[in-house]
Amino acid sequence: MSQTWEKQEGNEGILTITIPAEELNTALDEAFKKVSKDINMPGFRKGKVPRQMFEKRFGVESLYQDALDILLPVHYSKAVDEAGITPVAQPDVDVEQIEKGKDVILKATVTVEPEVKLGEYKNLEGEEIDTEVTDEEVDHQIDHILTEYSDLVVKEEGAVEEGDVATIDFHGFVDGEAFEGGHAHDYEIEVGSNSFIPGFEEQMVGMAIGEEKDVNVTFPEEYHAEELAGKEAVFQVKVNALKVKETPELTDEFVADLEGREANTVDELKAELTEQVKAQKENDYEVTLKESLVARAADNADIDVPDAMVDTETSRMLQEFEQNLSQQGLNLELYTQLSGQDENALREQMKEDALKRVRTNLTLRQIAEEENIEVTDEDVDAEINRLAEQFGMPVEDVKKALGDATMIKEDVKIQKALNVLVDNRKKAE
Repeated sequence: MSQTWEKQEGNEGILTITIPAEELNTALDEAFKKVSKDINMPGFRKGKVPRQMFEKRFGVESLYQDALDILLPVHYSKAVDEAGITPVAQPDVDVEQIEKGKDVILKATVTVEPEVKLGEYKNLEGEEIDTEVTDEEVDHQIDHILTEYSDLVVKEEGAVEEGDVATIDFHGFVDGEAFEGGHAHDYEIEVGSNSFIPGFEEQMVGMAIGEEKDVNVTFPEEYHAEELAGKEAVFQVKVNALKVKETPELTDEFVADLEGREANTVDELKAELTEQVKAQKENDYEVTLKESLVARAADNADIDVPDAMVDTETSRMLQEFEQNLSQQGLNLELYTQLSGQDENALREQMKEDALKRVRTNLTLRQIAEEENIEVTDEDVDAEINRLAEQFGMPVEDVKKALGDATMIKEDVKIQKALNVLVDNRKKAE
């Protein structure tokens, strides 16, 4: 086999593949063995038709497509390797010549990874966030813990207040007509949670138990039910019951009984939470700094990203989205029903972020090449050990799950490229 690569405008090129006649003959033999098993001809048992009789009746040309199916995957892969190109989509293959006894000539139009011309990627100014922990942030964490341990207590009298859990009946009407899904009996709603249509919960504040009231709202323009989007509605609301959250008092005794905490006193809990918040903010600092630096480096780079790469990344993002939905007990079909968006609309929304991801990855890979970054066996082992610790798995199990180290090496190389940006950034004065 031989190949020639001719780069065209943009990210396309023509890969010409020449396959020797002997290999075509071998592939034709394999193709005949495959198809002859199902051939019925008078005077011959099924699968026993002589090759000469087959070609006389059907022509050798009838075997060409099956022969190409055998030859193309192997020789296309070899030709790509020899040409030193990186395709990003399936090729469009034209058969220039295929004839028994002659070389096969194929011309494949191939979209390849774009050339990346780096701009300035050192001495960039990154976004840096404050990592100091405030008393208010610790208090917020404490409030969250107290809320988790709150009890709902029946409110015998009084009016609806923000934070109350109200049990209500409601009937909704648009233009005087009831609409599907617009009514419920003994529906529980936490007032102030903003879980209902904007303006609904605010108008409930002050209602007494047993009181009935008309609540006027406007459905959002982007509401998932298109027939209601932007429409004005009236809900007849009745408050059946009220519950109020009673939060426990923050004491040493309360802290000592908390599960999963090492702290035994209020002061120890505050110190523990301070450390946790600090660790999270330092992690956020690192993530924010790296994201801002690579975004600026990618903006400075000259890259003509092929649509095929954006489409592939969009598909990957959609798959990640589906996985996140499944963790919440949903699937894509149910989500599209609830949101009123189909898969095509979701893909369209993701395209801009997909383009940014592709540009970012290409930029980092080019920086790694520019900086002659290498990944050692020690680097790979360190990353595998980190993953094992992160997921609580034995190192050997992580190695088995990953297979070869190709993906790990690529990830480590990208991280090293990111470190180049961080180490060479413009330091804040």
